[in-house]
Amino acid sequence: MENIKTVVVGISGGVDSSVAALLLKKQGYNVIGVFMKNWEEDEGDGHCTAAKDSLDAQEVCEKLGIPFYEVNFSKDYLDNVFSEFLKDLEKGLTPNPDVLCNREIKFKPFLNYALELGADYIATGHYADVKKIGDYYALCKSHDENKDQTYFLNQLGQFELSKTLFPLANLDKSEVRKLAEENNLVTAHKKDSTGICFIGERNFKNFLKGYIYSKPGDIKLTNGKVVGRHDGLCFYTLGQGKGLSIGGIKGERDIKRVVVEKDLKTNSLIVAPEDDPRLFSSGLKTCDFNFTSKPIEAGKVIECTAKFRHRQKDQEVVAKFNSDGTVTVTFKIKQRAITPGQYAVLYKNEICIGGGKINEIYFT
Repeated sequence: MENIKTVVVGISGGVDSSVAALLLKKQGYNVIGVFMKNWEEDEGDGHCTAAKDSLDAQEVCEKLGIPFYEVNFSKDYLDNVFSEFLKDLEKGLTPNPDVLCNREIKFKPFLNYALELGADYIATGHYADVKKIGDYYALCKSHDENKDQTYFLNQLGQFELSKTLFPLANLDKSEVRKLAEENNLVTAHKKDSTGICFIGERNFKNFLKGYIYSKPGDIKLTNGKVVGRHDGLCFYTLGQGKGLSIGGIKGERDIKRVVVEKDLKTNSLIVAPEDDPRLFSSGLKTCDFNFTSKPIEAGKVIECTAKFRHRQKDQEVVAKFNSDGTVTVTFKIKQRAITPGQYAVLYKNEICIGGGKINEIYFT
């Protein structure tokens, strides 16, 4: 008798993971649905939709005739994702908790939990692909490049990739919706989630004020002229133009201004016109770089492409892999608003080489 493989699907209560479970069931796998609760709701205020998402996930599993479990990783999330998020904010960085959540939750305790259940693989609703190339597993872009999520998966390694299936790899979002409709899944027309659960629909500033000390300070032009007040440097990011509340400035040109610098020493937010040279850099350096597949030897220099934010079009770069585990990336064309704390993710054609947190920015 043929050995039927078991797959544990991280079923979130959204349409993507629902269709991932559907497809695996149709392919003959023994499918188990697991809902991860990663955040404890505050005061039952309804901003975090975990309770509703769990019910939708359970209904999908019932419809598909597969077991449903709920597991609470809130402590892991608080200790390894949210705490890191707060530390980076306090350093003046713009962190990416989605990358951390994948590395620290979905492909760590969740993967371990699935293996304890006897699973051969885990699966998620990410738009990405895994291909075996020689002796290595390669993280590859999905068919729907507009939805591709390899950027968020840049911290995975060989073990995680060897145990992961991405059923949506060759589908467009419209096809996913259609499959959900045809199979009468409750999530078929559910709105895609945006942002991260611990923020939800809440006001970002008001929420974070309960967790982080934010000291108001001056908003200044590059010439030092004070033009307003900010609520705390942690609430702003490079290139940001909305929410500055500086309006027209007496004696200055009436043009849009954006954040070009966060001066931690003076607790000042520096603003300038959108075309200010301070926003356009020529290169960067990452912290420790994670290779998703075969490591590139130290000292090697390659031409490849990169993304510095999700959904950005691939940018041509030259990458030098340093002996200390960092990577120096030089841009073929200057890039706007490269942001420390975000990730530089490198690609060779469809293959994601890996990524590292942006640590330094170069302007010459």
